[in-house]
Amino acid sequence: VQLQASGGGLAQAGDSLRLSCTAFGLNRAIGWFRQAPGKEREFVAVLSRGGGRTSYSDSVKGRFTISRDNVEGTVYLQMNTLKPEDTAVYYCAAAYPNPSSSYAPVQQTSYAYWGQGTQVTVSS
Repeated sequence: VQLQASGGGLAQAGDSLRLSCTAFGLNRAIGWFRQAPGKEREFVAVLSRGGGRTSYSDSVKGRFTISRDNVEGTVYLQMNTLKPEDTAVYYCAAAYPNPSSSYAPVQQTSYAYWGQGTQVTVSS
């Protein structure tokens, strides 16, 4: 299983970026996590396998949107109104299989596969 994250880069506060996670054929919940320098990796957003359930961390709620294009096999993280504190390496991950299509875990231990990170840097 390979997950490929892309779309990171440099942005200014208030800008938008869209991250992509290629997970073609992977019929599982997909989550985004991030790790800022000197901090532990933290949950950002998750989309259930069925696409009907999402969850966001309080720090990004209302600014970030996770979505899925099943045709392209890609999960997106649209990041609007970026803040300097959003600076981090962002990772996408695929959850362990679960019979529920609304399964959308937030714990890192619920994820079986991780992509390489993509750097997002937001300047003030």
